[in-house]
Amino acid sequence: MDGSSTELIVEEQVRVLPPDPPDSKPDDGKVRVAVAELSPEELAAKAIAPVKKEFLRPHTVKPTTNDESNDVASDTKPTTTPVLKEKKSKRQAKRERRQEQKSVLHLCPEVAKSGTVSSCRYSDNCHFSHDLEAFKAQRPADLEGNCPFLGDVGTCPYGLACRFSGTHKDDVCAETQNVQRKVSEINGLKKDVQKLLWKNKMKFPKADAQLKLLGLMGPGSSKKKLEDNEEGNTTVSNGSHATNENCCSEVVSDSISTVKCSPEVLEEDDNMNQPLAADELRPLKKAKPLSSENNCSSEVNNGVTIEEKDFGKSCSQNESLTTIDHIPMETDKSLILHPREKKLIDFSEKLYLAPLTTVGNLPFRRVCKVLGADVTCGEMAMCTNLLQGQASEWALLRRHSSEDLFGVQICGAYPDTVSRTVELIDRECTVDFIDINMGCPIDIVVNKGAGSALLTKPMRMKNVIQAASHTVDQPITVKVRTGYFEGRNRVDSVIADISNWGASAITIHGRSRQQRYSKLADWEYIYQCATKAPDDLQVFGNGDIFSYLDWNKHKLECPKLSTCMIARGALVKPWIFTEIKEQRHWDISSGERLNILKDYVQFGLQHWGSDSKGVETTRHFLLEWLSYTYRYVPVGLLDVIPQRLNWRPPSYFGRDDLETLMASESAADWIRISEMLLGKVPEGFTFSPKHKSNAFDRAENG
Repeated sequence: MDGSSTELIVEEQVRVLPPDPPDSKPDDGKVRVAVAELSPEELAAKAIAPVKKEFLRPHTVKPTTNDESNDVASDTKPTTTPVLKEKKSKRQAKRERRQEQKSVLHLCPEVAKSGTVSSCRYSDNCHFSHDLEAFKAQRPADLEGNCPFLGDVGTCPYGLACRFSGTHKDDVCAETQNVQRKVSEINGLKKDVQKLLWKNKMKFPKADAQLKLLGLMGPGSSKKKLEDNEEGNTTVSNGSHATNENCCSEVVSDSISTVKCSPEVLEEDDNMNQPLAADELRPLKKAKPLSSENNCSSEVNNGVTIEEKDFGKSCSQNESLTTIDHIPMETDKSLILHPREKKLIDFSEKLYLAPLTTVGNLPFRRVCKVLGADVTCGEMAMCTNLLQGQASEWALLRRHSSEDLFGVQICGAYPDTVSRTVELIDRECTVDFIDINMGCPIDIVVNKGAGSALLTKPMRMKNVIQAASHTVDQPITVKVRTGYFEGRNRVDSVIADISNWGASAITIHGRSRQQRYSKLADWEYIYQCATKAPDDLQVFGNGDIFSYLDWNKHKLECPKLSTCMIARGALVKPWIFTEIKEQRHWDISSGERLNILKDYVQFGLQHWGSDSKGVETTRHFLLEWLSYTYRYVPVGLLDVIPQRLNWRPPSYFGRDDLETLMASESAADWIRISEMLLGKVPEGFTFSPKHKSNAFDRAENG
């Protein structure tokens, strides 16, 4: 292809362009840039990947007549309002699920494993089909390849329902099913534990003891007792409480989703201690004066807590009025482990895969472990959902045996929910550390007072860390952003205290909540925070690491950084861990990339199942991952290396057909790749990615 005759037009939003705009005037808020006419340096300055001209796709312009242009203009006008689908009620959805389960294609799992109808103990009362002959007649054709369970287990736990059943061995005893799977994956939710959580009968002695010691159990005055009686002694879900502006517990509903932030919380720092909007409905939310002797909570004056002696005296006077069912007798402060007595983990120079929502699932983490990741962390789990025993939330805590240094990340708004969740995880799961998310920018999380909303409430932030770290022996780490509002960084003002509160390490994402993922991460501010941090607090940097040169630069410019966390860079190219360890730019071929996808599919089928439901679940998460991987531009196609994370790839040809297909930004091409690995998609299948990065979309400063 003649590069001189190739011209590609790229449309960009003005809001995300670099400071130097092009000379041409914007057309309807967009700027048209002729990629082939700009030098590689100019393209890089405009955040456009400088692909070699011989690989660029030509821009074809279809000639239009006056009639066609009029048709186009008429099409741009909205004609009809889109039809909104009626939301189904829970009862209707449940009825449809039951009817679907009765389909002959939904064979009873016990019958599928054994091949005999009598193996199901529920007999005719079973919700699934027992018609073996009808299932065999209508079952979909087997997929190509071998069953993913045969190599490790010896027998498939899905039996006849497996999409690879033709490769099963008939001479393997069925009693050995799922044995190896249980060993390789741990941290599952036990049924007896789930029932206790459902019935709100789970006890949290350690958390309640620390909350009482820290004065976070709630007011113990007679007024509180009287109003609780008037409200009918409302039962608290799993002992969960909300806290007011001074972090004193108050009764809330079963789900954190009922709590909303007041607008004042997010406006000014002067108003950071205002109560939530939901709290205004309760008269007890008003702050009490420090002179009140009946207040059992530890009040705060100018950021300094009342002396422990006065606090203990106040609590002892009202201990008989407390509404908590079970409080341990041992509340001696000498029993609290000092942070230096806790188990310590040395994160220095370790490659840390960040907790990634949706895509950072167990199969993806296994892929990253194979490619060189040292530390892995589960997806963010909401504390209230864990305390309610939601199986889907507990699935985020699962750990594979290959994850030798593994942590879980939780997100909560109040000290009591976080501390009880930490105790529950420490009791029921095997983890090396627990990370508390205080930087999530998602509206649904922030509006509940969790995530980056905690950055506006340093006292609550303190109480959350203290309550969690004093409850368990596991190291507690914290992940934050630079601040809530852009240009108003505030982490440096509290980083010296975070270690005293009990955190072992802190990860700083170099963006504010308002920035989301727009603009570049502020590493200078990360360096400033690392310099101010005490020696016993490990500091991790996070943001825009996309090559081993980025890693080396940050480690060289700030030796106080223990390590760097890699997030979106691993989503686009998970082999970044190999590049850092081998200190090279890996010009990976399309075949090697396809092999990585094959490994992911294999791990996904082992995790989600090899039946039809497991295959489609694996396909869904594979497509979510492919919505990131297409942004990678092979090293051999670039005029300037390494690629930057904020570069937008123009439309280009790869060095072979598969590489061209992998570079497509069309969801239809992603589906084609999934069909290469998991067979044809079901009839009527559609896909839309769940997440859209602001680096490839317009900035949405919230």
